[in-house]
Amino acid sequence: MKPAANVAKVAEEKGIPTLVKFFGAQTAKELVLQGKKADLLLGNNVLAHVPDLNDFVAGMKILLKPNGVLTMEFPHVLQLIQYNLFDTIYHEHFSYFSLLTVEKVFASHGLTLFDVEELPTHGGSLRIYGRHEGFDSIAAGDRISQLKAKEVQAGLNQIEIYVGFCEQVKSTKRQMLRFLIDAKNQGKSIAGYGAPAKANTLLNYCGIRTDLIDYTVDLSPHKQGLFLPGTQIPIYHPDKIRETKPDYLAILPWNIKDEIVSQMDYIREWGGKFVVLIPQVEVIG
Repeated sequence: MKPAANVAKVAEEKGIPTLVKFFGAQTAKELVLQGKKADLLLGNNVLAHVPDLNDFVAGMKILLKPNGVLTMEFPHVLQLIQYNLFDTIYHEHFSYFSLLTVEKVFASHGLTLFDVEELPTHGGSLRIYGRHEGFDSIAAGDRISQLKAKEVQAGLNQIEIYVGFCEQVKSTKRQMLRFLIDAKNQGKSIAGYGAPAKANTLLNYCGIRTDLIDYTVDLSPHKQGLFLPGTQIPIYHPDKIRETKPDYLAILPWNIKDEIVSQMDYIREWGGKFVVLIPQVEVIG
């Protein structure tokens, strides 16, 4: 439930009642007054987008039936740091959670986490399961304690790991620029594949524009003919690759690199090579 009227319209047309409104304690109270409470509260890739986290979780506490279950999915900050996925940090995300942190947030609103799954989504995500505090018919599983121990071992409860991550990001930026500048100085041409949101974080932070990447391509017709925000790198149909035959094809949505390498394998016909910039520069011959 959020004020995205265009998405809500599509849902309504499919017969899914949709409330165009921010979710929080007030909205939850209004729904309860209408006789609506939830056996299951589901939110995939929502929690990280919430500006007022405590109000959002307080709303779940109000709306959840006494024996109800909630489940939330969000990017895991441990994977973000370990795999250097700083390009996933962009304006739609207000928070990046560890299990240690999210457990405290939910506990402060009388909600207990009883299970967690580690998922590969978005480079590494968590799916948590929660219930009302004191509702003991659902026992806590071992995965909660095991993952918390793993996070403590990784140092997520200490400030040093976050300071180190900052330096790691700066080092990656220098490595990336060094590769691109050296390639261009050697007369090589470089194109990009994809126009995902994460690419804008990466390219703008590193100051990479058309002096280093000539253009990018994307299968989405809604992006073709436009430009990446900030960098003003033009976006074309993938056919542009065969037309210009770049020496390097930089894969910007690294999370689907295997699919892209398979799809664009024909660049090897002219000696083209793939390059992945995250988590570190890697040339795939």
